Amino acid sequence: MRIVPSRRQRLWRKRLPAAALAVVWLFGPWLAAELGAADRAKGVPQKPNFVFLLVDDLGWADLGCYGADLHETPNIDRLAASGMRFTNAYAAAPVCSPTRASILTGKSPARLHMTIWRESSKNRVFNRKLLPPDTVADLPHEEVTIAEALQAAGYVSAHVGKWHLGDFTHYPQTMGFPIAIGGTGWGAPQTFWWPYSGRGRFGNEFRYVPHLEWGKPGEYLTDRLTTEAIHVIERLKDRPFFLYMCWHTVHTPIEGKPELVEKHRRRLKPEFHHQNVEYAAMVESLDQNVGRILAKLDELGLARNTVVFLTSDNGGYINRFRNRQVTSNAPLRSGKGSLYEGGVRVPLIVRWPKHVPAGSVCRTPVISDDFYPTILQLAGIEGDPKHNATVDGKSLAPVLRNPQVRLDRDTLYWHYPHYYPTTSPVSAIRQGDWKLLHYYEDDRIELYNLAEDLGERTNLADKKPDVAQRLKQQLAAWLNSVEAQFPRPNPRGGGRTRN
Repeated sequence: MRIVPSRRQRLWRKRLPAAALAVVWLFGPWLAAELGAADRAKGVPQKPNFVFLLVDDLGWADLGCYGADLHETPNIDRLAASGMRFTNAYAAAPVCSPTRASILTGKSPARLHMTIWRESSKNRVFNRKLLPPDTVADLPHEEVTIAEALQAAGYVSAHVGKWHLGDFTHYPQTMGFPIAIGGTGWGAPQTFWWPYSGRGRFGNEFRYVPHLEWGKPGEYLTDRLTTEAIHVIERLKDRPFFLYMCWHTVHTPIEGKPELVEKHRRRLKPEFHHQNVEYAAMVESLDQNVGRILAKLDELGLARNTVVFLTSDNGGYINRFRNRQVTSNAPLRSGKGSLYEGGVRVPLIVRWPKHVPAGSVCRTPVISDDFYPTILQLAGIEGDPKHNATVDGKSLAPVLRNPQVRLDRDTLYWHYPHYYPTTSPVSAIRQGDWKLLHYYEDDRIELYNLAEDLGERTNLADKKPDVAQRLKQQLAAWLNSVEAQFPRPNPRGGGRTRN
């Protein structure tokens, strides 16, 4: 079955009349409920719902079920106990926008030429040793998103929270989400406190989170976005739906609720890896709101037929905010921005009662490109053949049924041709337990055996030259196959940045 964007979607891509979007918001859920009731009356089999919970900057070690010490996440831990927890899950990029693009399209950021977050793509820096490539800032309309593919099969898709994949002509409404709340081209809010707007953090730029009017002082952004998501679930309960819930938390600004900050201040011990009580409070608020969504699915009798995903867009942010390190990814090395494990390995939990074994653990390496083909297969949708021809991900359906099953793939790739406080331009490959990084400033190669050295402390490139050369060549071949963009020498020199 060929699934292509509808004529209506194409018209939206040219223009976004506010009145039309208002009609969709007001009457779309009512129509969905009427159609759902008609389907049930005819005995039409019910398709699974999808709730995709995407957390911003959540580190691999930030959850209780992944070994966190200061952080408390009982609701997420219960989600893991009732589903499958992945120990080798990866973001396709060490920063947000590229990973989000990979989730929605199933394609590698290198293939999409979306390898840096949107603001940096629009405002490149030219004072380093290497010049950045000219990347794509807005997710192209030619790509078919999960939401568009699902729409052709009768699903209603809703986006709530952070978007960060384009300007207003590339907002969620133009990408298959007739219901869209809170999405903009910005990557972070001014504040987590209502009215979620103001100037100061980003120079004189005024930032805000739309569609969250009628709040009150003391209202917290993570809570409010969850409330909006719950309203969506309530209105779409009689129709197959895809909820793409994208919290801004636990991204900066690091602002926790005062009562939770004090709670974790009392619990803090010097020996803990995690030492930031504000961040711990944000993690707890996240956990509470995951619990609210799960409780609503239970209340409405939707849990049994809803596939829930929970993951992060990159590794934890280990830099400082207000003179305090935000988080620790220990035992992993480094953090957000880096292609070391701390920058790309992320939590991933999947629950689908009676389909995904409860309490199971999957050690197979997977990556965020995989969500697109996974959701399509679970929904019984073939997808658009032209789009599928260049999808990089693999469906996780086999391992969701049995975590011991091996995927038809043993290699993962990353490409980050940019600078960040934790890195200089770099590409990486993981094959089995071997991981190789290729840095472009000095053509440096690093080789690690993750089974023996999870913290990537012992560079084996000189001791295992055959392995290093083979992986380097394989990485180069893949980069060529996806037409990856590379940094280039700065003719004016520029400062050297060595991670």
